[in-house]
Amino acid sequence: MFFKGKNDTGGSIEYLIVGLGNPGRQYENTRHNAGFIALDYIAEKLSVRVNRIKFKSTVGEAKLAGKRCLLMKPSTFMNLSGQAVTEAMRFYKIPPEKVVILMDDISLDVGNIRIRRKGSDGGQNGMKNIIYLSGSDQFPRVKIGIGKKPHPDYDLKDWVLSRFSAKDQKLIDERLPDIMDAVGLIVNDDIDKAMNLYN
Repeated sequence: MFFKGKNDTGGSIEYLIVGLGNPGRQYENTRHNAGFIALDYIAEKLSVRVNRIKFKSTVGEAKLAGKRCLLMKPSTFMNLSGQAVTEAMRFYKIPPEKVVILMDDISLDVGNIRIRRKGSDGGQNGMKNIIYLSGSDQFPRVKIGIGKKPHPDYDLKDWVLSRFSAKDQKLIDERLPDIMDAVGLIVNDDIDKAMNLYN
């Protein structure tokens, strides 16, 4: 309802939609790449190819809620995501309030989503680097639950870099349409509605 394909772009970029993750085949469908998974879904539904190299990312353009948006997947690896995001922000002169971050969250059960208008990094290293390099925490974000570690002494890095089980992947896949709708509402300046519907 909010989205148009790649042929409808025109004018200057108004929003950045950033999926966080790690590039490379070895990281595909890992828990830490939930942001990439969500961005790929949005791009596929819009028939937009996210394959141009720009701003240390692969990018594609689309119209969402009447706004021209850049879909971004940083190629910097998770912990340096801020390098890509701040470079694009500077180029297009886009404030943090118009940069929507799609990110994994270990504090949420698998498939749960939580929309936030702004806030701390919540321990997520990609978000931490974005806040650090931009000097702002005013980024709207969609947190995608990937589940907590199976037991306390399980190494966190090993957990977030593990692949989803078939059951967990299904839970993520079922929420992708909601994530896409939430992003459309955020870009449409209706984040309160997005939070009411999906939090």
